[in-house]
Amino acid sequence: MSATVTVEPAPDAPIAPLPSGGDSVLRPPARQRRKVARPQELLDAALALFAEKGYAATRTEEVAQRAGVSKGTLYLYYPSKEELFKAVVRSNLTTLIAEGQEAAGSFEGTTSELLAMLLDTWWERVGSTPAAGIHKIVIAEARNFPDLAQFYADEVIVPADRLFCSTVQRGIERGEFRPVPLHETALALVAPLIFAALHQHSIGACPVRMDCGVDPRAMLHAHLDLVLRGMQVRPGEGP
Repeated sequence: MSATVTVEPAPDAPIAPLPSGGDSVLRPPARQRRKVARPQELLDAALALFAEKGYAATRTEEVAQRAGVSKGTLYLYYPSKEELFKAVVRSNLTTLIAEGQEAAGSFEGTTSELLAMLLDTWWERVGSTPAAGIHKIVIAEARNFPDLAQFYADEVIVPADRLFCSTVQRGIERGEFRPVPLHETALALVAPLIFAALHQHSIGACPVRMDCGVDPRAMLHAHLDLVLRGMQVRPGEGP
């Protein structure tokens, strides 16, 4: 007589709860997220190496290695070192100047306040970051790479001059400033920004002790105060 075996149905497996929030459900896989972030990773690696070694001495394979990708992958995004450097400039400087021009167009405060805002934004986004090294690279190596020098003039020098000239003109038209030469005054406003950037990536990057050391942001504001006082409408002088 054979025994009858009764097989009980297995209990249903517990159902995992759905993630809370639509973003978690729609989040792309890690590999895809890395692919999206890769151009910025390459730009960050390139900026660091350009600032450390200079443009001429930096090799694309070094950039790829620091970014954790192959040289072939780098070339998928940036086909040459020149294009890589241009992308670094556009990402850090060209975009910032365009944003400054847009902000200036809708600014409602005084022109002195607008200049202070532009100065502080530059320091936060460029002067106090690795992007300040771009100025050192251009000044040191532009003569050996005239095409890059022209690119920098088109993408940075001319738009920055336009931004500061239009800002000074705004102050003149509003009666806040006396008539001053626009391009020369714009250069006077930009010069300390370049000086602060060069200092950050030269003597400022070395363990040098100096009794005359100053805070870069304080220096920029002191210089701005001097320029603003020079632009003030003087007694008996009409706008």
